[in-house]
Amino acid sequence: MLLLALPLVCGAQMKWNSAYQAYIDRYKDLAIEQMLEHRIPASITLAQGLLESGAGTSVLAVQGNNHFGIKCHEWNGRRMYKDDDMRNDCFRVYDNARSSFEDHSKFLKRPRYSTLFSLSTTDYKGWARGLKACGYATNPKYADKLIGIIELYGLQQYDRAKKYDKFIANHSGAVTTNPSLSHQILYYNKNYYLVARQGDTFRTLAKEVGVSYKKLARYNERDKNDVLTEGDIVYLEKKRTKADKQFKKKPHVVKVGESMYSISQMYGIRLKSLYKKNKLPAYYQLRPGDVLKVY
Repeated sequence: MLLLALPLVCGAQMKWNSAYQAYIDRYKDLAIEQMLEHRIPASITLAQGLLESGAGTSVLAVQGNNHFGIKCHEWNGRRMYKDDDMRNDCFRVYDNARSSFEDHSKFLKRPRYSTLFSLSTTDYKGWARGLKACGYATNPKYADKLIGIIELYGLQQYDRAKKYDKFIANHSGAVTTNPSLSHQILYYNKNYYLVARQGDTFRTLAKEVGVSYKKLARYNERDKNDVLTEGDIVYLEKKRTKADKQFKKKPHVVKVGESMYSISQMYGIRLKSLYKKNKLPAYYQLRPGDVLKVY
């Protein structure tokens, strides 16, 4: 397979990139799932996805959910066209990222790459060099790029995984489109969430996303029978103890109408943690202009 032009992530010295880390956090469980099913190292899948999609920012990834630059050969599905090795090269289009990861696994199980499966899933260097030797990429430094990314971000740790978060793996592609879900699944502060609509309850949402309604309520620090309001944020996993790293030196200035709870939902952090960070008693009356630490 001929690849798209690769981002310049490898030079004299690779540097850690927050966008790459966010991609890893979002798709690592999906890569582990593919490894356990198809015996392709999770580290290799993640590194290839990072390189070939620019950490999910390429036109192919954004518009076609194509994370690996796979072209239309032997493909009957939807397609899109983009200049690459030739003008208007044809590329596969997927419903979501999950479908792209699954198709990538199937792509590597073609006879051309059969020798790779004699390698251990923990031999990421062998896999990287084997992919290059089998003609996966024309870039002479392709194997070195994969290895460099894997070692910089510690991706080899996932090659020893025996299990994965099934919910995240199943819904990691739903952030764009997933026909089985009526709500868009969004991702923030290492958590998945959706925005409630009129008529939603924890029970109806639980049936849709496959999480018990009691857990959904608990994750959002609400009673399981609470009435949801249109626009409410509903997290699908337990919230974090602090906000995203970007707010490390950016405290929150309280606005009119905000509460400790609404702020905790806004940043995806636990209400108890928000009180603790700011050394506030549970009875504290929040006032506009108050400055709160969220990280």
